[in-house]
Amino acid sequence: MGVPPGEVLIRQVEVGGRKALGLRVELPGSPPLLLIVAERGFVMCGFLNVEAAERLGVAAAMVSGVRTFEDVLEAPVKACTSRARELGVKEGMRGQEALKLMM
Repeated sequence: MGVPPGEVLIRQVEVGGRKALGLRVELPGSPPLLLIVAERGFVMCGFLNVEAAERLGVAAAMVSGVRTFEDVLEAPVKACTSRARELGVKEGMRGQEALKLMM
C-alpha cells in the first residue's frame, strides 16, 4: 500500500555536513512534490516553476524525475535562476552540489 495523497513529510536533509529542510507532498496519481531548502536558496522538483522563482529574485534550481530526497540530491540541475547562478549553481551539477552553494 502506498502513501496516501495529501500526506506531507518534513525532515532535515544532510548536505555536506550541514542541515537543510526537506519537504515532500504526496499527490494523487502522481510523483510527489519535493523541495529542499538551504539558507540562501532551494532545489525543487519540476512541479515548481523556475520562471516564477526568477521573477521573485530567489536562488532556485530545478531537478526532474525525482521521487525521494536522495533523488533530489543526486539528480542533475535542469534549470536555475540568475540568483542561483550568482552563487555558482550551473545546469548539469547535482542537486547536492547546488545546495552546498546555497548554504
